[in-house]
Amino acid sequence: MTMKLYCFGESGNSYKAALALELSGLDWEPVFVDFFNGETRTPDYREKINELGEAPVLVDGDFRTGQSGAIQAYVTEKTGRFGGKTRDEKYEILRWVLWDNHKLSSTAGLTRFLMNFLPEDKRPAQVIAFNQGRLKSAYDLLNAHLEGRDWIVGDGITNADLSCCGYLYYPEPFGFDRAEWPNIDSWLTRLAETPGWKAPYDLMPGSPADRA
Repeated sequence: MTMKLYCFGESGNSYKAALALELSGLDWEPVFVDFFNGETRTPDYREKINELGEAPVLVDGDFRTGQSGAIQAYVTEKTGRFGGKTRDEKYEILRWVLWDNHKLSSTAGLTRFLMNFLPEDKRPAQVIAFNQGRLKSAYDLLNAHLEGRDWIVGDGITNADLSCCGYLYYPEPFGFDRAEWPNIDSWLTRLAETPGWKAPYDLMPGSPADRA
């Protein structure tokens, strides 16, 4: 049975789940969520898809879950991939996924939204500047961790990589220049050279160009 991922191309959290599914080799298909026209806030979406009013959501037969980290964990359960080889690696991967959700993706996603998806006169300059300062600290940490490493944990792609990369491939400006972070840049290049990798707007339906 083909799994369905409710998602939209602009969503870095959806991308984390979609990329895990795509690289895993599982049979899946994207289902477009019209986030920018309010679909996730409708009673129908909250009743039938996700009571939290969020995307992504994975549906596999009778199984359903939201949150990118939970979807990645399900992919690992189904395939044995991306979850680490040892007990220490499994917990180190979880540690980085939680760090990403709290320190990197949450701030990057908000900053990118404020800078690109709000009308120019509604963009809060002070909030954006504050967030970019927080992001610089996160990039510093990740760049330092990747010194001498190919991957965040262990010797291959894990959910730590698939989580932390979620917003870093998007073309819209939000204060992240790969050239300033050479270890992050090399890591993103390495991941993008993996067979099956696709950029967010090639992997999921929905992009700013569709609303232009």
